[in-house]
Amino acid sequence: MYKLGPIHQGIMERGGKTTSDSYLLWPSRIGAFTLVMGRHYKHCDTTDFPFSYLIESQDESILVPAINLKSIGTIRDTQKWPGRDNRTDSNLLDFINFNLLSPYTIHKMMNGRRKLLSIRESSGSSASSYSYDKMKIESRALDRGIELYEMAIWKFLGNSIITRLQNGKFKTDTDIQKSLEPDSPFGKGYWVDLSGLICPYEALDKLLVSIENGELTSLEEVNSALAALHKNYYNYEWTWAADALAGFYGKSIADFTAADVIAVVEKWKKSVLDMDRFLYEDARKEFSMSKMIGFGVDGTNGAREEDFAQVRGEFVNNKTVIAICEHMDKKEKLGNEIIALMKQSMVQAEIAN
Repeated sequence: MYKLGPIHQGIMERGGKTTSDSYLLWPSRIGAFTLVMGRHYKHCDTTDFPFSYLIESQDESILVPAINLKSIGTIRDTQKWPGRDNRTDSNLLDFINFNLLSPYTIHKMMNGRRKLLSIRESSGSSASSYSYDKMKIESRALDRGIELYEMAIWKFLGNSIITRLQNGKFKTDTDIQKSLEPDSPFGKGYWVDLSGLICPYEALDKLLVSIENGELTSLEEVNSALAALHKNYYNYEWTWAADALAGFYGKSIADFTAADVIAVVEKWKKSVLDMDRFLYEDARKEFSMSKMIGFGVDGTNGAREEDFAQVRGEFVNNKTVIAICEHMDKKEKLGNEIIALMKQSMVQAEIAN
């Protein structure tokens, strides 16, 4: 009952989806890239569990953390959305960041991982299921969620450090440390999604203060300030990643050595390849016999498979599947190149000493 009037307001963060006949009791907040299935009669808050499923079973809300990170559909969506941006004007008024993994989502994953670990620790690892904020999490789903979030976190942090170092030349650990120094003071802490523009709250707050103080007085000036936030995304991202890496890896960027970079890149490489294998296997399901049931009405002896192949194509020739395989090869090669670069730096440092 709404004793002071109805509150029909809720939030579905970027990438959120609902299936047919799904229902959410507002107010609720659904985390980024989360799929909602069924009818949920309790106020759910999954903001710290992005890339999840929220499923209803017998009027109970079941949270499956991080499972969407294994879904080929999620990857297809991230490829599809930029392709549908048909704006051609050189002066775009909407600043949209299509990145799947960003400080905005990774920060939430870190929070979600901590919460899942805390739930397991407080309730015991032998429990068959856990309760969290009016939702149920199966034990297997909780363990898998922790694993998947860790993979995604290492994937993002590894991407960031590789981007920072891949074109450099290093003779000593000091050279590496200088390259890893952030370029911007902004980026640490909480990030926000401003209808597509992803930025640090600290930088946004500075913009708002400038408006309040009368430093920005026109819409054109505000738009230019927003454009600057969008343009500086990767500088802000590295500031955040460097700070997050210190906490997640357990060592300050200022003290990183070539050996530390190798350790991070090895974790990154394993995470990237494991996640790509998940996507590959998920894509394979789309070509299983169960998906062919509606094909081959006019014949037998392989007609179903042939009809399906004519409509959907063959698994090995599917564009998304090919892209996954190429991505795996490319990333493994890149990881090996960075590791070789760091080993070369270690050798040069030994010679110099």
